Amino acid sequence: MRTKCLPLLALLFFAPVLSLAQPPSTHSPLLVTGLGKATATLDGPWQFHTGDDSSWASTTLDDSAWESIQTDKSWGAQQHFNYTGHAWYRRHITIDPATDPNLDLSIFIRHIDDVYELYWNGTKIGAYGKMPPNPSWFYNPPPQFYGLGKAQSGVLAVHVWKEVPTSFDSGIRGGFVAPPLIGSNAAIASYAAERKYGWLQSRLYSGGLAILYSIVGTLSLLAWILNRQRKLLLWMAAFAYVPLALQMLSGFRIPIRYMFSLSLQQPFFALQDISLWFLLLYLLQLDDNPRLVRWTRIFAIISITSASIDGLLGLIDPSGPLGAFGQWVDAICTAITTAVEVLPLILIPFAFKKRHSIATWLVAFFAFSTEMISVVRIASQQGSRFTHWTLADKMLAPVFTIHNNPFTIYLLSYTFLFFSIVYAVYRYSVDQSKRQGAIEQEFKSAQELQRILIPETLPPLPGFAVTSAYRPAQEVGGDFFQLIAKSEGSALFILGDVSGKGLKAAMTVSLIVGTVRTLAEMFNDPAEILSRLNRRLHNRLQQGFVTCLILRLDPDGTCTFANAGHLPPFLNHQELNVPPALPLGLLASASYDETTIHLDIDDRLTLYTDGLLEARNANGEIFSFERLQQLLATKPDAKKATDAAVAFGQDDDITVLTITRLAIGIESTTLLEAPTLVATTA
Repeated sequence: MRTKCLPLLALLFFAPVLSLAQPPSTHSPLLVTGLGKATATLDGPWQFHTGDDSSWASTTLDDSAWESIQTDKSWGAQQHFNYTGHAWYRRHITIDPATDPNLDLSIFIRHIDDVYELYWNGTKIGAYGKMPPNPSWFYNPPPQFYGLGKAQSGVLAVHVWKEVPTSFDSGIRGGFVAPPLIGSNAAIASYAAERKYGWLQSRLYSGGLAILYSIVGTLSLLAWILNRQRKLLLWMAAFAYVPLALQMLSGFRIPIRYMFSLSLQQPFFALQDISLWFLLLYLLQLDDNPRLVRWTRIFAIISITSASIDGLLGLIDPSGPLGAFGQWVDAICTAITTAVEVLPLILIPFAFKKRHSIATWLVAFFAFSTEMISVVRIASQQGSRFTHWTLADKMLAPVFTIHNNPFTIYLLSYTFLFFSIVYAVYRYSVDQSKRQGAIEQEFKSAQELQRILIPETLPPLPGFAVTSAYRPAQEVGGDFFQLIAKSEGSALFILGDVSGKGLKAAMTVSLIVGTVRTLAEMFNDPAEILSRLNRRLHNRLQQGFVTCLILRLDPDGTCTFANAGHLPPFLNHQELNVPPALPLGLLASASYDETTIHLDIDDRLTLYTDGLLEARNANGEIFSFERLQQLLATKPDAKKATDAAVAFGQDDDITVLTITRLAIGIESTTLLEAPTLVATTA
């Protein structure tokens, strides 16, 4: 008897435990109470079925055989890893009878991957995106809410479609990411506004950083427009504009189609990398290395090309016939783009050979760390649904949060990079301004030196009218002339042109003028002066040369001149025949011949530099000998001849000297025109 009772006693003892161990029915309706000003979360088990059948929206459908699934996480994180395509969610909802039947209800949907349609009691009440065969949806969409009508119990059905996974899809996406909420229209609208405020608050820092970038980009662009030589400022502008562009494409909830947004993002990511490379190139002063510059350009071409191709793949329907091919090409392009991002690893070691400031090294460090964080994250994301690597998720997780603003390791590094670049560019601009100021001061000094070398007045020559005009093409020119009166009544005219322009040419001019004035005190013969000047200039012009013509004018009108590679003078409007000779400074043993002519009354001798002959107009035509002969036939003074060439299109320094023999009784005159000088008459 005692043995027979043992099973019964055991059953009575374990009955309560067994009843607790039984799972609750997953098919019982969800009772929603307290609707009014409050909202209710539609959590707990939902009925779920993969596939697609329009009848699954019906209230009479028997879904008891469907599996149960939670809506607080995606279906990929539950029983359906890496599933793509159609699926349905269903939830039976019982509204508390005490709820006001005239109360209008709404449902709040935070996010569902990727396209969905919403049915309430068999009636479609809303949708996000467009279902296949031509699917479309938006990137980073805001939460949506839809009206359910008057308060009543019923069945909520959600038809979902998820795209074919991309190369960075982990396989756990799909469907709900958070359970929906139900409540009165006012309560849901209030909740939606609160969520929107929270979202805006969470974007304050990243959005503000993007705006700061764009401000710096604008300032850099304007500074580059003012000085096109500072290419660093152009790359700074390009680098700084990218964050704002990416925020607009993916961070500001602007309604842009998902695939179109991805297509545009890829080239911008590449531009961000490329501009950072060139920033490093200029900040680390590596732009003087042709090989590094060439490889940086090659990497830039590879990066923008592969990123653009990758972006265009986003326009291909992943579920279409080219979907599989597009995924393979996507993986290849991503691998190439990621591989070339290691360029900072190549650039930075070269920088150790140079001395740099702390600001520059800070940029190099944060540029390297930011690029490497990006490379590691992207590389670990690729094919993660096969590798199951979670490193990218950990890198995207916030390190800390301030006022609902998440700070990831990448955002922190990008922030430090931004401020280090701004500081480095500021220091670079200050240093460049100082260098520019020093150069301008040197030019100013050279101008002062040249002003001293150009005679402020010309000595009167009885029986002759002399005019002179000098127009440098730059602040400091390479032309020079001197008029030296000799004690016996003759005068030496020295006219020449130094190869090159700017400060170097001006310093050479100062050397020549000082030397020729010394030689003129000791010698009268133009050929002798040229020979001795040539020997002093040999091996001192750094592969440059000087053309020069020296003319001695005697009171009786006799002109003796020697020429060192200079243009022959014109007598009236005919060019004189002058023996050819080497310019100064090329050969120490060069010799120079003298030519003698005689000026009659009203004869005009014109000496000039090649800037007059080679003036060039907007169509590329030069002034030419023909125009020069026509001009000199009008017997212009030096100023008129120079003005004619400048009006035609000055391309080089222009110097003109005219010597006219006067009739007896006519007063001699000298007229000089040069920059910063006042023309005088004697």
